[in-house]
Amino acid sequence: MTRFRRVPADALRAEPWANGGGTTTVLDSGPDASDWQWRLSIAQIDRDADFSILPGVRRQFATLDAPLTLRFPDGTDRQLLRLGVARFDGGAAPRAELAEGPTRAFNLMLRDGIEGELVVRPLTGAMLLPASSASHWFVHMLAGQAQIHAGPETTAVAQGESLWIDAHTGERLRVDGGGEIVLVRLDVHPAEE
Repeated sequence: MTRFRRVPADALRAEPWANGGGTTTVLDSGPDASDWQWRLSIAQIDRDADFSILPGVRRQFATLDAPLTLRFPDGTDRQLLRLGVARFDGGAAPRAELAEGPTRAFNLMLRDGIEGELVVRPLTGAMLLPASSASHWFVHMLAGQAQIHAGPETTAVAQGESLWIDAHTGERLRVDGGGEIVLVRLDVHPAEE
């Protein structure tokens, strides 16, 4: 049986970065919030700032509102357009330089062998997601709205809302709608309700 699990807005908390350079709203983490192996969050970046150094963490990062440049300690730069995704080692923390003003950024952080993938894209019409009992999907509606169909079940998600989809191998997962969507595939079961 498919399960939709919404992330309640009143459970979200903003917390300072480890280095004090910005704030982050944690959407979910697990299997334990204080000793996580995976973490999903949205950072608010109001000024140029150094990222916190996070050894042993694999990061996937997407800018949501405006482009920025990531300047890494080894001298390489990575320019990200709006909705662009960068993957990097959290131990080699870059400096974020804002090109056109403040932005939010979606972060997927993984450690201890947990696998996952961050996708940020426009949603126009329908898209199919591969379903597996070993993989779980997280959906955050950045703009617009969508209907999510999983097997015989359907639910709606509106701008700013987030939810998990737990499905079984062979079920059909379809997202219909319009706007912009953040999708995370995690190969681990999300924290229990």
